[in-house]
Amino acid sequence: MASQSQSESAPSSAQDIADAWQRERPGTPVDSITIVTPIWQLAKLFGDDRRRVLTRAGVDTATLDLLSTLRRSGSPYALSTRELARRSMVTAGAVSQRVGRAEGEGLVTREPAPGRTRTILVTLTEAGHELVDASVDQVLHREAELIDALTPEQRTQLSDLLRTLLQDVQSRVGDHTISQVGQVGQV
Repeated sequence: MASQSQSESAPSSAQDIADAWQRERPGTPVDSITIVTPIWQLAKLFGDDRRRVLTRAGVDTATLDLLSTLRRSGSPYALSTRELARRSMVTAGAVSQRVGRAEGEGLVTREPAPGRTRTILVTLTEAGHELVDASVDQVLHREAELIDALTPEQRTQLSDLLRTLLQDVQSRVGDHTISQVGQVGQV
C-alpha cells in the first residue's frame, strides 16, 4: 500500500480550503473561510478539552452550567427555575432534568419560593459550591494554558475583535440571546 503524501494526510488549512474553492469556483466569496473555519476548529478543540477536564473533575458540562449559573448569581446562590432557564439558555425541561440530577447528588436543593405558590427556588448547597469552585478553577487554569501563546496585548486585541464580530453577527442573524458567558441579552 502506497503511503500518502504529507499534503494528502494532513488536514487542509483554512487558506488551502479558500484557495481550492477559489480555484474551483472563481468569483465565489471565500474571505470568510480563513476566519470562520479556525473559529469552528477552535470551538471543537476547546469544547473537547473542557469535557476532558470536567470528566477528571467528576462533573458534566450540564451540571457545571447549572452550578456556575447559581454561583455567579451571588449570595444566597439561589434562582428560580425560570431564571435558570433564561440565564442558561436552555428549556424549562432541560433545567428540570439538570436540577433533578444535581439535587440527587446533593449539589442543590429546590423548594417553593417564599410567598410564591408556583415558583420553585433552586439553591446551591455547600457541596455544590465546593464542586463548582474547584471545577471552574480547573477549567480556567487549563484554558489559560491553552491561550498562553498570545501576549497580553494580543489577548486584548483578539477579545475586542471577537466581541465586535459576535455583536455584528448577532445583529445580522437577529439573535441577541448570547452576550457573554453568564449573561443573556434581551430577546
